[in-house]
Amino acid sequence: MLKTFTINFSDISEDFYLRTDSKYHSFLFSSDWNLFNSKNNNLIALKNILSDDYVLFDYKKNEHYKGIPTGQTYIDKDGEIIDFKTITLEDHPARLKYKISNQNILISSLRLAKSPALFFENKNLSNYVFSNGFYIFDVKKTWNIKFVLYILRTKKLKDILDNNVYRGIGISAYKKEDLLKIKIPLIAKPKQDQIVAQIEPIEKKIKELKAQIIQPQKIINKVFAKEFGFDENLYNQFGKGMTAGTQIAENRKLRVFKTVFSEFTKSDILRCSTRFSNPANRKLTNILNNIKTLTIKNILTRPIRRGASPKYNPDGDIPVVKTGHLKNGYIEISQEEFVDNTFYNSSIRSQIKKGDILIASTGKISLGKIDLLEEKQKLAADGHISIIKINDKKYNCLFFIYFFRSVLGYFQIERDFTGTTNQIELGVNEISNFKIPNIPLPAQQKIVDEIKSELENQEQLEKQIKNQRNNIDRLIENIINKLRD
Repeated sequence: MLKTFTINFSDISEDFYLRTDSKYHSFLFSSDWNLFNSKNNNLIALKNILSDDYVLFDYKKNEHYKGIPTGQTYIDKDGEIIDFKTITLEDHPARLKYKISNQNILISSLRLAKSPALFFENKNLSNYVFSNGFYIFDVKKTWNIKFVLYILRTKKLKDILDNNVYRGIGISAYKKEDLLKIKIPLIAKPKQDQIVAQIEPIEKKIKELKAQIIQPQKIINKVFAKEFGFDENLYNQFGKGMTAGTQIAENRKLRVFKTVFSEFTKSDILRCSTRFSNPANRKLTNILNNIKTLTIKNILTRPIRRGASPKYNPDGDIPVVKTGHLKNGYIEISQEEFVDNTFYNSSIRSQIKKGDILIASTGKISLGKIDLLEEKQKLAADGHISIIKINDKKYNCLFFIYFFRSVLGYFQIERDFTGTTNQIELGVNEISNFKIPNIPLPAQQKIVDEIKSELENQEQLEKQIKNQRNNIDRLIENIINKLRD
């Protein structure tokens, strides 16, 4: 909803950078917890708590280190490392400079990071390298490092960072000098220790709940493996590739294998790439060939189409769905980019309606994300999305979705995309010819019900984790509120 507000020119002058954007000032106008500009004597600036005296570290040539870029896929919301890139001094000489210790606190320099602050209390960090997407600080001895960490992770403080501190367009960044101006509660160390002691049991509970979390794709793979008689860990043999479905797997190792020319004839376009002919792909192809299948084009109610480049209109009310809005589990409806009815009615190819299946068809990592629109809502797809409409009297839409999130489905996507680097594409003709299991609707529904039951159990765990995180936020907020003027 469009919001309006009034502001005095003198208020604009309060900002060091004389920012005039509406997001910044509307946030200040509504915020009751602004630590950035606060003159409260019960608060202290981070520059008086943190220092950035790095310890130089002698990284060795030909040694492999665990590189941690900042962002969505490497660090989770609780600051745990969930992935890394293997790098060497030769690969990234500029990055291998500093030793990260268990006494450092790291603050993300990028606005998109899930966790704005990191602290690794008990982790062996000797082989880890953190990119320049993080600022690395020491914390003064008069401060409990975990108290500072919990303050920096609160949702409200992240709102302050996002609305007050970031600079730039596109990938917005926090400048170190801006971060260090932020103020946090000035509390004696014994009181800090007491607060941390209250939070640690909550943090322990979060870790216990997270240990029970299973990635949705692993659940889906397990059910399909049981149903169609293959190893549920086959996805790791197939390995991590360029497309969305493969990202749960381990990194591929360099492999040498033999093949015969007759293998190339199995491709309609005589493809001779290793992606098509490798042993893991052959194994999956054989599994698919040994079950009764049909092709997607046999169950379509209309030809598959790609969306169109939107003609954006800030006064429009029809949200645009882009690749980033497909979450491989739900569609995130945009509240930022819209088209109007004139564009929607004139661009039939971009119209999305209830029951449509959307698949991301462009871009490394994103390609192959697949979601179903289950609500009645008018939406428009941009040109990177393929829109599929299947006959639900012939095929179960959720079974279709789950199949292409399983290794039996997504290996076909990995096999048949074209292009290189970030410009990879999945064509409509390739999608139309993908194979799917030809089993009765009741059998499809049975598999859907089993997967949904498991996923719902995981959702309950996620809700419990969210509630525990909220408990930490409330505890910190209560402390802040007591110190307000």
